[in-house]
This record gives sequence, C-alpha cells and structure tokens, in this order.
Amino acid sequence: MAQKKRKLGRGVAAVGAGLSKFGAYPKGVRATDLFVEAFNELKNSVDKGLDTKDIEALYLGDCSSDLFEHQIHVAPATVNRIGLIPMPAIRFEDACASSGVAFREGVIAIASGIYDIVLVGGAEKMTNLDTAHVTDVLGIALDPDAEFPAGETFPGIYATIATAHMAKYGTTLEDFMRIGIKNHYNGSLNPKAHFDASIQQFMKRRVASAVRKGLPEPHWANEMEFLNDPAQNPIIAWPMRLFDCSTICDGASAVLLVAEDIARNFTDKPIHVIGTGLASDYFVAEREDITSIKGTKEAAREAYGMANVGPQDIKMAEVHDCFTIAEILAMEDLGLYKPGEAVKAIREGESRLDGKLPINMDGGLKAKGHPIGASGVGMAVEIFKQMREEAGPRQVKRKDIDLGLTQNVGAHGATVVINIFERR
Repeated sequence: MAQKKRKLGRGVAAVGAGLSKFGAYPKGVRATDLFVEAFNELKNSVDKGLDTKDIEALYLGDCSSDLFEHQIHVAPATVNRIGLIPMPAIRFEDACASSGVAFREGVIAIASGIYDIVLVGGAEKMTNLDTAHVTDVLGIALDPDAEFPAGETFPGIYATIATAHMAKYGTTLEDFMRIGIKNHYNGSLNPKAHFDASIQQFMKRRVASAVRKGLPEPHWANEMEFLNDPAQNPIIAWPMRLFDCSTICDGASAVLLVAEDIARNFTDKPIHVIGTGLASDYFVAEREDITSIKGTKEAAREAYGMANVGPQDIKMAEVHDCFTIAEILAMEDLGLYKPGEAVKAIREGESRLDGKLPINMDGGLKAKGHPIGASGVGMAVEIFKQMREEAGPRQVKRKDIDLGLTQNVGAHGATVVINIFERR
C-alpha cells in the first residue's frame, strides 16, 4: 500500500478530562458506574462549564464487557447512566487499544465536520473473574491458529520478546527492573493509581508485615535487591517477574473533544490533537523480528506526518507498558531512541519525571493499572493534565512540554494507535 501523508480536515482540541480511581471493585460495581465517576471529573475539569446536552456522541472503548460482565450493548447503557439519551453511542473493540482507537475515531468525526463535540472514553470491569479466567479472556486476542491453541499467554509472549531483546541488544534483568522502579515511583504520586506505592514503600510494607506476624525481619539493601528476591518478586514467565507485569483491575476514563474553533468557549487552556495514526501488525508467530513492533512504526509515521513533527520534537510520552519490555520497545519503535539504545537512556534516568524525556508520568499500566478498555484514553487524560500543569506532585520538571504523545497497543501489537498533542 502506498504511503500517504494524511491531514485532519479541521482542528480538534481536548477541553476536559477525567479518570475513575483504578483498582479492584466489588462485583456489584459495573463499568458504567466507573464511567460515571470519570465523566463527573471531566465535567468539573471544563474551566468555563459544560452543558452536557451539547455533547453530540459517545465513542467508547470497551474490550470485553460481554465476557467480564455478561453485558453487551454497553455504549448505549453508558449513555443512559450519564443521563444523555438519545445521544448516539458506539463501542470500539481493539483489545487493549480499544479506547485509544475510540479517541482517534472521535478526532476523525470532529475533523470531518460531522460533529463538533464528542465524548470519548473507555471502561472495563475485569475483576469479576479470577486470574485464570481473566487470562483466558485476554488470550482470545491471540492468533487463533498458532498462538492460542499452543497455550500461549501474554506473559509468555512478552517474555519471549524480552529474551529476544536481551539476546540481540544485551538488555538485562536490571533494565526491566529500573522501569518498574520508575513507574511505581510515579504511581506513588498518583491518587488514581491501582498501586499507589513506590518499590521503597512496598519494601517497608513487607518488613512491617513480617514484624506483625512475628517472623524474622527481612532486609534488602535497595530496590534492586528486593526485586531480585524471588520470594518478593516471583517469576511469572522468565524473564518477566511479578513487578514487570501490569495489573488486572477496573477503571474508566473520559476526554471531551471539540472543534478547535469553539475550544475557547470551554477553556483558555485547550490541548490540541494534531496527529493520529493507526496500524496493524502480524501476530507474533509471523513476524520476522520480534524485538520490534512494526505497527508502532507505521502508526508513528502516520501521526508524525500529520502533525508535521518528528520524534525528536516529543517532550513526554505515555506508552503501553503492559510489561516492562513493552516500554523499551515503544521507546525504540517510536523513534525516540535507536534500536538497542533505550536501555542506556533508562539507566541514565532520562525517562524519569525530572529527565530529558519523561515517560509514563502517571505510573503507566504497570502501576496505575490496566483496565484494558480504559487504558488508551487514560493515557490522554494524563497528557491533558501534564500539559495544563495540573498533575500535582508528579508534574514533569521541564517547562517546555509543548508536544506529547500516547501509544496504545492492542494485544501484542497487532493493533497500535498513536495520538500527538500540542500545547500552544
């Protein structure tokens, strides 16, 4: 297929954003309830107020409410819960990229002129099922001919990718651990995170627990020693350990998109969406090189071209760290670093909040949580808050954050969606 530079028909901006608390909720709580929480925060974030009846459509990412909650037709059910019947609503399913795709489609709807004001979001209630059944539900996003029948799981797939990256580039176990340490620290500053504790705080909790139980008081010299302790950080699928894996959790996210020419009716600080890209990739069994996700490269090419920027212009990013190796792949496939060089940047602290290129400021999927249908728009919520300097203690230190990016991956990269944001 010939490569073509695409452009938006008219400008689009985000003027409000909200997030539910990510975590494990009782069975009586539904994904629609969590979306109400996110939507209420969104309404409060619109500086000049919002008449919700002006919203023209809902584009909702939801991966598998049919299996997690025994509920289909979830988009109109969500519209009903937020009191906006008869507004049109549509559900998008692209595995873990569901709401990232919903966000992109909302941008396209406004850019096309069909709508002026679109609510985009995502929701998932995963914890109704136990871990084994969640693993089974997620597994049906794998290749039905080669991967799923062979008993593959996503921890196994990403472990295979990790070992390949280690063999090709010399990536180490400690490099994965550094990502976990960084993202858990960021999550400790995020009141919406599922795991709002740093690795240091986890260590203190484990010591306190041992003391309460009358057991010998454990001691670790530092976070690395703790993460290398198999009793505290067991192997899930080598080399991926417990603290390398994102969480099974519940949550919802919401962003209000509007046509650029009316954005200042809602806020004096709109965040403009200037590029979007979507691509597919082969399932892992058919890839020539599993140390890279071609879908990310293709989606990035489209998004950068539309935004008329390059990876060197990006000041911060929210990327899809379902496993710590995925953050490394994203950094390289997005062109932020050359292949094999992301780990050097990680070792030197470039991706920290005070670093050259902050990544996953909210804790990422690793610490904030990964309610799969909500994750893509959840990334956009963080970019919105960071660019408006409303992220509180996790606010990035650099002041020139005029360009940000989100990368949302479906499954093992068979779908990738990228959105680029600008503060003017």
